[in-house]
Amino acid sequence: MPGPVRHALTALFLPALLFTSQASMAELPTMTDAAFAECKAGLQDKAVQAGVSADTASRVMADVSYLERVIELDRRQPEFTTTFADYLNRRVNESRISKGREMLAEHKDLLARVTRETGVPAPYLVAFWGLETNYGSYFGKMQVPSALTTLACDPRRTTFFTEQLIAALRIIDEGAIPAEQMEGSWAGAMGHVQFMPTVFLKHAVDADGDGRRDLWNSLPDAMMSAGKFLESMGWDGDYRWGREVLLPENFDFSQADGRRLPLAEWRKLGITDAFGNALAREPIEAALVVPSGHQGPAFLAYSNFRVIMGWNRSEFYAIAVGHLADRVAGAGGLQNPPPEDQPALSRDQIMQLQETLSAKGYSSGEPDGILGSNTRKAIRQYQKAEGLIADGFPSGQLLQALDIQAGS
Repeated sequence: MPGPVRHALTALFLPALLFTSQASMAELPTMTDAAFAECKAGLQDKAVQAGVSADTASRVMADVSYLERVIELDRRQPEFTTTFADYLNRRVNESRISKGREMLAEHKDLLARVTRETGVPAPYLVAFWGLETNYGSYFGKMQVPSALTTLACDPRRTTFFTEQLIAALRIIDEGAIPAEQMEGSWAGAMGHVQFMPTVFLKHAVDADGDGRRDLWNSLPDAMMSAGKFLESMGWDGDYRWGREVLLPENFDFSQADGRRLPLAEWRKLGITDAFGNALAREPIEAALVVPSGHQGPAFLAYSNFRVIMGWNRSEFYAIAVGHLADRVAGAGGLQNPPPEDQPALSRDQIMQLQETLSAKGYSSGEPDGILGSNTRKAIRQYQKAEGLIADGFPSGQLLQALDIQAGS
């Protein structure tokens, strides 16, 4: 699935780690023309029952076609994990930073208006825009009604994609965009900020006053909609997303387990900002995030970090948004960049890691090839018992100790 935001989709598609380098797939299931026609008819009836006009439902569904490529992309199983260094370097690069600063200046009046109405600072709006569609340069080329119908007719997530299809038909019905122009990602994310149809219906706004909520052709509509969505999830305009921090020597990395502590408590543990200065004396809580383990950068994530993860449920993504926003606003790079030589693990290697840890008494549940919170907890328990730095990260040292060969 491409970079565009998934919103509700993230609960279905995004594991704790991101993957690249596609593995070979099993033969894809096929759907006969007759079966697809029957499914389309049923979906059309459901749309009308849900309030879509019969004319819109009939007209749009008549032009819908089965997109085998969508099923291929949906079923594709990635093979290797993406390291944090690779993820961040690909998404927060000099080109995107420079373009973001241009966009910040070019659209300063619009962005200032969005900030006034939603509380979301302009650099964050630009950062989301940059990560989602590279500042509007690529929205996706899939015909959304056809893509969503194809997915709704697939048995794996019929309910979810039926809901998205009906929402897309309602968007067409209200006149936001003609059906033939409704293009987006293979999973149905659309426009400058890649809203899913249900998110569009709930949070998209008409900010330019033309009577339409147009997230494809109206930047005011897109930016205000993004701001409203973030505001609805609890964006706190008084604080930033978080910050890079420095940890003291011999820091207990078991603290980086998602727990939220007041900044005063993190100060007592010896944590400073990235330049060695004392943390601000603010009455807020933060969680410590170490995406590359103890060898990489550390971040204190504030409440807005969780809001960003409400947009896309990936820590890597949330850090990228925050860091890109900082860079667009004029800040420099990370003081402690992530190491470039960390291993990329395959699903099979992660399953082997899970099985090996379980055999040693550190179970993370049923092996699934996903490096989630339970697996990190098991790693941390093993590391602590073996006198290793308990950061919950599958480092080369850990893999060597467990006789698991790292990927490349």
